[in-house]
Order: sequence, then C-alpha cells, then structure tokens
Amino acid sequence: MNIGTLVFGAILVYLILIIYSGMHVTQLSGYEVTEGSLAVDSTYRGIALRNEQVVSANNNGYINYYATEKSHIKKGGLVYSVDESGVLSEMIKDSAAINTVLSNEDLNELRSELIDFSMSYDDKAFLEVYSMEDSVESTIRKLANQSALRSLRSISSNSYGNLVDMGYAPNSGIVVYSYDGFEGVTASSINEDSFNETAHPKIQLIDGELVSSGDPAYKMVTTENWQVVFPIDEATKEALSENATVKVRFLKNDYESKGRLEIINNKENDYGVVYFTDSMLTFSTDRYIDIELILDEIRGLKVPNSAIVDREFYVIPAEYSTDSTSTGDAGFLRKVYTDKGTETTEYIDADVYNRVDDLLYIDTSVFDSGDVLVKPDASGEYTVKRKETLTGVYNMNKGYADFTKISIINSNKEYSIVESESMYDLQVYDYIVLDGDGVNDSDFVTDTDFKNGRKAGS
Repeated sequence: MNIGTLVFGAILVYLILIIYSGMHVTQLSGYEVTEGSLAVDSTYRGIALRNEQVVSANNNGYINYYATEKSHIKKGGLVYSVDESGVLSEMIKDSAAINTVLSNEDLNELRSELIDFSMSYDDKAFLEVYSMEDSVESTIRKLANQSALRSLRSISSNSYGNLVDMGYAPNSGIVVYSYDGFEGVTASSINEDSFNETAHPKIQLIDGELVSSGDPAYKMVTTENWQVVFPIDEATKEALSENATVKVRFLKNDYESKGRLEIINNKENDYGVVYFTDSMLTFSTDRYIDIELILDEIRGLKVPNSAIVDREFYVIPAEYSTDSTSTGDAGFLRKVYTDKGTETTEYIDADVYNRVDDLLYIDTSVFDSGDVLVKPDASGEYTVKRKETLTGVYNMNKGYADFTKISIINSNKEYSIVESESMYDLQVYDYIVLDGDGVNDSDFVTDTDFKNGRKAGS
C-alpha cells in the first residue's frame, strides 16, 4: 500500500460512480416555456372566383397582343390583332428588334411578375415554372408589340390592312392572358374535384401563336368583386359559425383584407366563402390561392403536445393538513400502530400538486389506498382512496422530473396554450421535458438540447 495505489483507487471509485450515475440518469430533450398564441388550423388552399369573360378570336391567323396583362382597359380599347398572312407579325418583329427599348415601367412589370412567382413557389407544383416561363415570354413580346405598334399605325390603310383583324375590348375591365375552365363557375358549383389542380391546368395564351376563329383570345375580369372558396371541417365550421366577417392573410404576399363570410354545403361537403371588394387585381391571374384566417388569437403559455401527460392523484380535504399549503407543501398525521398494538400517528410530509376549493391533490406514492389520516387538533378521520386525474407536464428545473399541472385553453396538432392561474401551475420560462411519455416521476434528468423554447433542429 502506497500513495500511488490510494490515488489510483480513488480515481477508479470515482469513475465507477460516474458510470453508475450516468446509467441511472434519463437523457431527455427539454423545452423552455414561453408566451405565445395559436391559430387553430387556419391555413387553407382556396379557389378564386371572379366575374370573368373569355373573349374568342374572330379570325384565323397569328395573334399579337398589345394590352399589358392585369392592366385596366376601357371599352373599345385595342387588345390584340390576328394576322392571317403573318406579315404583320414579321413587321412587328423587325420593328421591335430595331426600336424597342423597355422603359422603367416595363421593367417594373417584369420584376413584379417574377417576385410574385418566387413568393408563391411550391416544389410540389413545379409545373407552374413552365407556365411562368410562358407568361414572362408573353409579357416581353407584348411590351415589344406595344413599342412596335407605335410605328405601325398606318397598317389598317396599307395593302395588308384587309388581312389583319383588330380585337377591341367589348367591355371595360382587367385583361388576363390565360384561362382554366373555371370562368363562369359559382361557389355553389364547387366540389371536391374542383381542388384537383392537375385536372384543371391553367392554359397560358402565347403572343405570336397561331389561332383559329372561336379560340380563346384573352380573358377579361369585369368587376372588383370576387370571392375565395375553401373546404372546411366540422370544427372549423363551428368556429366560424358566429362570424359575419373574417380577416384573411394571403400567404402569397402577406397582404391582409377583411371580407364577408358565408358557410355553404355542396354535395355533403362544407365550404367557407369569403367575399372581397378589393385586391382583385393583385390576384387576378391566380386560381388556387393559399389563405390564412386570422381569428381571435388566444395568448398564454405555449407548450408542445408531446410534453403533456395525465396522472392520477389522491384527493384529500385540506382540513386534514397540519401545515399551511401556501408554500406548496403539506403535512399529514397518518394513523399507525406500534409493535405492541398501541394506536399512534406519524407525520407525513407531501407536495401539493393542486388545490381546488378545500381539496388537495397529493402524489399517490405518498400514501396507500386505505390509509387513515387524523385531523390535527380535532376529532375526525379520513380514509385515503379517492383519486382524480390531472393534466400536466414534467418540470425539470430542479434536475429531476417533477409533475406540474396545466390548464389547456386552446390547442392545435402540435401545441397547446395553457394558462397559469395559481402557484401550482406552470410558469413562463420553466424548463419541461419535451417527451412526457419518456420519463417517470422523480427521475433524475439531464437535458441535451435546450434551444429557447424549441427542440434543436425543429
């Protein structure tokens, strides 16, 4: 035996204790409770319906557009021309190549179109990229056509005039160069198949393409009034039933608008319909629109649903406690018998997990069913047996799992909003176990990834 052996032995014992304690510590992910709010399942993909009129071409030939898409044109304004021989298209092309210089206004139009597309892009709808490509190409050609047309005003009086058919707007409205078959559809005609976007593709009308008489030449939206129809479930129907109006956020650009709300039923399916009187121009080329209903937000403590568990507790009248429960602790006198059979009492210290009126909620590990409690300083006995369930989370502020009750006031699929009414409830900035089912009461815990109220990587 020497000093080296003693030091080595001490280190070995220390390592053994560390390994042993590590094997008995539950590694868990934690969550820092913060204040927040929820919007319950309020995001929907809806169908935009407008007063739309598809205008057909009056002749056969190559079509050239002059009105900018989403621009307002008056009745009788020039929208397009159809060139039977193709000579006009060549003249426009040659003139555009020489004279066309896009103005800042033209460039802003292209920039706005590209920004709108990038904000609403979805990988699941990649086919929209090709529609966007056609739309941009068509926009550039229309801008070039407008410039070229200024030098071709004499076309109707020259030798080619009888080969060109000019298309003028039958009414005033907004010009759109696409169609999809929903023109003329009303909210009462919408059904489950209407939301199958693959079955209802948008057909982009291309400048310079060959058209036949009667083919769609363009579409005109004739009023600012429009509506969005979206499917709802029973819970949403109930939540919206008392709302005459609703505030809507358009996810494409975060624009917010308020509209009149109506609930309809088509072929056993419920739909919400929001009627708008503004912002039609912004979304005039969109048929399927993602919206979020901005309902009354309920604020409180935000808790992941994965952390919530239910536990049973003994319910004991507060008059049997020997101490004040203002500190969250309570003491009880339990009737016991000595080896000689003499009746006496023993003091039991217990944590109080909740108090409702004069009833205390005590952990079931403290007593056994059938234990008899004696009222302090008075006559009276109470037999422990009644149980009730509390909903709560495991608080890990003290390094071990400690159940804390919660009162849920709102929830969605991922989170719940809880309120803090008393000292027994959850408090803001408490650290809780993210997976409540993965821990037992009083387990020693070590958190592996606190990230300010969020699990790492979420």
